[in-house]
Amino acid sequence: MNRTFASLVAGTALAFSSTVALAASDIVDTAVSAGNFKTLVTAIQAAGLVDTLKGKGPFTVFAPTDEAFAKIPKADLDALLKDKVKLTAVLTYHVVPALVMAKDVKPGDAPTVNGKPIKITVVNGVVMVNNAKVIKTDVVASNGVIHAIDTVLMP
Repeated sequence: MNRTFASLVAGTALAFSSTVALAASDIVDTAVSAGNFKTLVTAIQAAGLVDTLKGKGPFTVFAPTDEAFAKIPKADLDALLKDKVKLTAVLTYHVVPALVMAKDVKPGDAPTVNGKPIKITVVNGVVMVNNAKVIKTDVVASNGVIHAIDTVLMP
């Protein structure tokens, strides 16, 4: 874990306890309620990650929208949804095992549950995660936060 992200993670404990206490739904239920993460929720179910993402956390999920998944050719997406090992690797690459609110995001590498880091950059106020643009931030859940992205990240 690089120093920038380590200091970011250390500084989020108070933000987590005060911000997330207001949310009643976990990451999965929050994604369902949002309405634009149907494919992501289907993928989470197919990978058997529902219980994990309903767990204690905190988690920061860079969540691809349905439009992001639509960029993947249908045959490729169907194959991914049937390959539990690859699907799990892709989905866990979207999850940082800490709470990172938008105001706390700093450029640098961030560890993921997958084990491979994602690269966060900020250019002219636009936050990018690898090649994905963050299009909505701080969808708060009881066990973390969701930031919507416009592209599915591939490890």
